[in-house]
Amino acid sequence: MAKAKKAKEPEVENTEEAVLEKPEEEKTEASVPEEKKEDGELEKLKKQLDEKSDQLLRVAAEYDNFRKRSQREKDAIYVESKASIIKELLATADNFDRIFENADAGFEDYKKGVEMTYRQFSETFKKLGVEAFGEVGDEFDPNIHNAVMHSQNDEAPENTIDKVLQKGYKTGDKIIRPAMVAVAN
Repeated sequence: MAKAKKAKEPEVENTEEAVLEKPEEEKTEASVPEEKKEDGELEKLKKQLDEKSDQLLRVAAEYDNFRKRSQREKDAIYVESKASIIKELLATADNFDRIFENADAGFEDYKKGVEMTYRQFSETFKKLGVEAFGEVGDEFDPNIHNAVMHSQNDEAPENTIDKVLQKGYKTGDKIIRPAMVAVAN
């Protein structure tokens, strides 16, 4: 019987070892799926980060392309507008050429040619939306007039334009050149 007891004891010991080992195995098996789960979530997050990074790079590239395209369009508009203004002025320039080429013309003919060309020039300005301003008698406005001198004129009201030295020009509300004037004190 002693042998039988000894045989049973190892079985009990083996069973105890087996019982002790099972929780460790269960812990290992339970932690493996959690690690896989964490790895899967990590991979998913990395994939999302890569997608967002790619999306950000694409938006940045699109913005850069938009900025460059806008600058090219702006430059093209500037060149086109400049060319259209010059085109409008070419007819006037041609008439000045004709005036000066006519060597046989007398003073009255020159005068008439210059007057006609000036009217054409004024019509071109009107067509382009350019207006002259700064007339004698207008009230002085420092925003659109450049006072270069004062004059003592008893007949002119105070703070009015007494003399126009250079006309001012504007298109719409944009001042192209302020009028150079003398202001009455």
